[in-house]
Amino acid sequence: MERPPGTNARPRPPGTHPDPRPRRKIDWELVVCGFRGHALVGTDAADLRPEDALIAREDGPIRWHRCLRCDSWVALERPAPPAREHPPARGEIVVPSRGKALRDKVVLRLIAIDRAIHFLILVLLGLAVILFAGNEASLRDAYYRILTDLQGGVSGGPVQNSGHVGILHELDRLFSLRSSSLRTVGVALLAYGVLEGVEAVGLWLTKRWAEYLTFVSTTVLLPLEIYEIIHRRSALKIIGFIINLAVVVYLLYAKRLFGLRGGGTVDEELRAYDTSWEAIERATPPTFQEVA
Repeated sequence: MERPPGTNARPRPPGTHPDPRPRRKIDWELVVCGFRGHALVGTDAADLRPEDALIAREDGPIRWHRCLRCDSWVALERPAPPAREHPPARGEIVVPSRGKALRDKVVLRLIAIDRAIHFLILVLLGLAVILFAGNEASLRDAYYRILTDLQGGVSGGPVQNSGHVGILHELDRLFSLRSSSLRTVGVALLAYGVLEGVEAVGLWLTKRWAEYLTFVSTTVLLPLEIYEIIHRRSALKIIGFIINLAVVVYLLYAKRLFGLRGGGTVDEELRAYDTSWEAIERATPPTFQEVA
């Protein structure tokens, strides 16, 4: 396979970076294998053939199996009893995500989790607002009755239903809205929540259309977030803005949206370049290559 533009001249297996490292780097292959276990092939085979040396080899009573994800070699005993005569051929093996393909999947799924949290919050808020709109009159009466009792019991003076600050001010504004306006807000929250849910599903499945959808929907809201930070600054708003800005930059630059840095064609070439038997051969130590 021809080396796509932008790849290193001498690829290194995960975890074998020179010391000292020029910069911090996460070996996602090792991280994923730590959580999910190694991707080993042929552990149930009775015998190994010379062509199997790329994925497994024997050393006395010990058989070494190669993880197709992180390139680690794991020592295992021969199977007793074996389930098959030989390990599967290359055409029968699905190479797991590794390199850029794995890194993209991890990052996109982290973004998907963030969008799934937004989905839950927005849907719950939308349902709460619609439910509130249907019972606004009774809830308003109960709210002011409780407020009157509290103010009269605490201060003993005249009851104040205006000039509130903080959460009481927000409740006053909420009760001043009409039921129709509240329902509109509730429907808008539900609609945006569904959009976030669609993004979460698409990103979890690493779909290209979900990357564009997430980029557009997130970018459109950035000016509003900046406005909110300027006029009502809070730590949560700043953190949320930083996360969304990082998502936009990542999708635009790393995922090459809108033709940037070669666009989707180069992105697919890089993913295929790292998830292939050629990539596994490149990361194989010379001694194993000679055996193969």
